[in-house]
Amino acid sequence: MYELPLQSVLLDLHKSVASQAKTTIKFRTLLNRLDKTLSSIELVMCECGRLARVLDRPEKETKMFIYYLENGKETVLKCSKIKCWNVYKKFVHANKLIRLDRELVRFFQVELQDNLSVRFRGLDLVDEVGQVVLSVAKRAGGFQGLPEVIVGLDFHVKEVKCMLLKEENKVVVVSAPGGCGKTTLAKTLCQDDEIKGIFGDNIFYVTVSRTSSVKTVVQKLFTHHLNVNNCEFRTDEEAKNELENMMRQMGSQKILLVLDDVWSESESLIQDLKFSIPGYSILVTSRFRFSSIGSTYELSMLNDEDARTLLCHSAFPCEGNRIDVPDDLVSKMVKCCKGFPLALTVIGASLRDQGVLKWKTTLQKLSEGQSIFELNSSLLLSLRASFDALEDSPIARDCFLDLGSFPEDEKISASALMDMWVVLYNLDKEGMYTIEYLLELSSRNLLCLVLAR
Repeated sequence: MYELPLQSVLLDLHKSVASQAKTTIKFRTLLNRLDKTLSSIELVMCECGRLARVLDRPEKETKMFIYYLENGKETVLKCSKIKCWNVYKKFVHANKLIRLDRELVRFFQVELQDNLSVRFRGLDLVDEVGQVVLSVAKRAGGFQGLPEVIVGLDFHVKEVKCMLLKEENKVVVVSAPGGCGKTTLAKTLCQDDEIKGIFGDNIFYVTVSRTSSVKTVVQKLFTHHLNVNNCEFRTDEEAKNELENMMRQMGSQKILLVLDDVWSESESLIQDLKFSIPGYSILVTSRFRFSSIGSTYELSMLNDEDARTLLCHSAFPCEGNRIDVPDDLVSKMVKCCKGFPLALTVIGASLRDQGVLKWKTTLQKLSEGQSIFELNSSLLLSLRASFDALEDSPIARDCFLDLGSFPEDEKISASALMDMWVVLYNLDKEGMYTIEYLLELSSRNLLCLVLAR
């Protein structure tokens, strides 16, 4: 009874989306995404429509879907009426299109698929329909870029969340050397149910390159999150003002801005994006410490248990096919990686499907003084960026290299280190410049200062 109206409304919406996508530049990306979703849905509907007359589709299910489509068409047709200069309205309407796409995907992923699975059980068609439904649903998945297994971050996510939700903490900086899981922590936090419940759709995530400016960061925000195409600003000040105005027009809604991988050169960028807006918070991840900006959270290395879990997942992805590697070899390899997530992941991957002999030779090389970075170039490339950042301070770079002269895993006396630098680099004997270099290396997470007991 409802099959013809359903197909008619579906086709009508699809035509409207295709038409608007051709003529409305400012929402073209979202409309193209809707177009793909509807194309995938039509494949499902063709099969369902053919069988519905025989298998008696519930009217409630069909009416609900028609309601989605009719409301969706109204939203789509309003795209051409939004003025280019009205940034806030573009933002609001973009969110409506995103929600429409999510509702369509959700309907086919949950309601329709569940219903079909019950009624079509035992028929070959359920597999075919399920595959099409899955292809629609994949684009509505979780946060992009998260690893398959996240180990040892639950406690850190909880701690950072507590800091972030304190009223006095407008900016929270997660600081750690490269490869320690700062980005994974930030993305995991964005997927936290409590955080999503508080900030809703107002979580904006931007990766900040080493040469980023306020203008480029805001352009990324408007393009990737607000779906405002051809967004260009003449100056940093103009970009800053547009972003602040847009956020103020959001009223009482809470906003979270995540700035990932911020370099020391971009400290002023964080200051520029700090607005006096109630409910507005910034989360920063960096290899550097920005003590003058906000509260800092030092992300520690993994404990032995979590380190072992991560190494084993990387080395033995299929537990059933695990090669018989003695536990003592695994424990020794965990110790060599010193709780460093990136090292555990890449070393584990290099030992995947390898026998006991490979594990023993790798451990032997490490015990003979060969650097763990020599065993895997990706590790070295990841951490070299922190070293290359010292190119503007050649003495600080040489001071860092001097650390290699000391025994591994031994604490170094700060006074002995500074005395050495005074002689090597003709620094002041009072220690003013040597302390400056010591603090600079510490702020870049290239060494860790520990108070003497």
